[in-house]
Amino acid sequence: MDLFDDGPADNTPEFSVSEISGAVKKAIEGGFSHVRVRGELGRVSRPGSGHIYLDLKDDRAVLSGVIWKGRAQGLAHRPEEGMEVVATGKLTTFPGQSKYQMIIEDIAPAGAGALMAMLEKRKAALAAEGLFAPERKKPLPYLPVIIGVITSPSGAVIRDILHRLRDRFPRKVLVWPVAVQGQRCAPDVAAAIAGFNQLTPGGALPRPDLLIVARGGGSLEDLWGFNEEIVARAAAASDIPLISAVGHETDTTLIDFVADMRAPTPTAAAELAVPVRMELLAWVDQQGVRLNRALTTGVGQRKQRLRDLARALPAKDSLLQVPAQRLDHLAERLPAALRSAAAKKRLQLSEAALRPAILSRRIAEDRRRLATLAARLAPDLLTQRTTRQAERLSAALVRLSDHATRQQSERAARLATLGRMHETLGYKATLDRGYAVVRDGQGVVTRAAQAKGALEIEFSDAKVSVTTN
Repeated sequence: MDLFDDGPADNTPEFSVSEISGAVKKAIEGGFSHVRVRGELGRVSRPGSGHIYLDLKDDRAVLSGVIWKGRAQGLAHRPEEGMEVVATGKLTTFPGQSKYQMIIEDIAPAGAGALMAMLEKRKAALAAEGLFAPERKKPLPYLPVIIGVITSPSGAVIRDILHRLRDRFPRKVLVWPVAVQGQRCAPDVAAAIAGFNQLTPGGALPRPDLLIVARGGGSLEDLWGFNEEIVARAAAASDIPLISAVGHETDTTLIDFVADMRAPTPTAAAELAVPVRMELLAWVDQQGVRLNRALTTGVGQRKQRLRDLARALPAKDSLLQVPAQRLDHLAERLPAALRSAAAKKRLQLSEAALRPAILSRRIAEDRRRLATLAARLAPDLLTQRTTRQAERLSAALVRLSDHATRQQSERAARLATLGRMHETLGYKATLDRGYAVVRDGQGVVTRAAQAKGALEIEFSDAKVSVTTN
């Protein structure tokens, strides 16, 4: 009996794992070669390879999906977790994990509701970062020299803007052509905003003083490029003031919240950008008229005030009449006054004539007074001077003695230090410790080979002469 006999032979064919996997793959791809699946995006993964891996789910099942790199770069809407979408592609299997998955060729939000939900989510995230804060918004220049317009080069939008600028206040306009709809819209607009900001002020292609991002009206899908995050961040990072004029008055996009000013229409953006030239000229003329009127009124008021003050002042002739009369009166009295004064002075001089007896008496009195003062002053003065000089001399002697004593002590201490150093460094101290110095006729012998003939050995107490062979 064969120990390896399992029983009757089974006619069921055998398949390898790869054969079963290939058959399942063929069956699934044959039956579901083109499908459209609606569901909510769960996990969304973007590895470095550029492919996108995601899950489509509803309340009862989950379907894995993959978008290859080439397809992912051309998607109009970036897949985001929580978005309700409609995915178009085919079903296939992944043999390495024994699972089926969907190769997605296109993916789009499932209606306007999904787009609005994604827009509100993105809007809340940007608002949390402070991109919509009023304090970040820059004031618009009153009269920009150069205006940069970011829009489609063809269409009614650019014509409306240029026409309104020409009517209100002609300005130099630089147009950066972009796609305003479709897959290229968002990257084109973001690149245009950044490009205008990188221009050099006053260069060959000067940097604008104001930017206008404009597009005509359309559906939510048509305007979706202006809801992309890269556009909102580019507008927030712009150093140039920016006016958003996307869609009509009822249309709202993310760039409207980030921009420094929102215009309901492109035409309104041009009206916000510049004032009306004729109105400005009329205002200037009106201000000139008001200025002239104010100057004329002011000068007239000052003239009237000057006339009023002049009437209050006395006449110049009346001001001089009294002083002139006083001068005449004094002039009449002056000769007599001079004669009287001269007579008085002459009398005083005659009475105070210098007689020798009077002078001698005065000199004698002054001498006696001087002698009295000298007698009181001399002893005290000499005593004070002698005392001060003695004090200074004593102080000088004390200082000299202290200095001599200190200098002698310092020198004695230094001499003692040098003596100790001499004893320490001299060879005599070494001889006291049991050493000896050997000399020949040439000097000190330091090696045994030199110790020949008559030698002298010096010990600490005496010197000994020896002779060697």
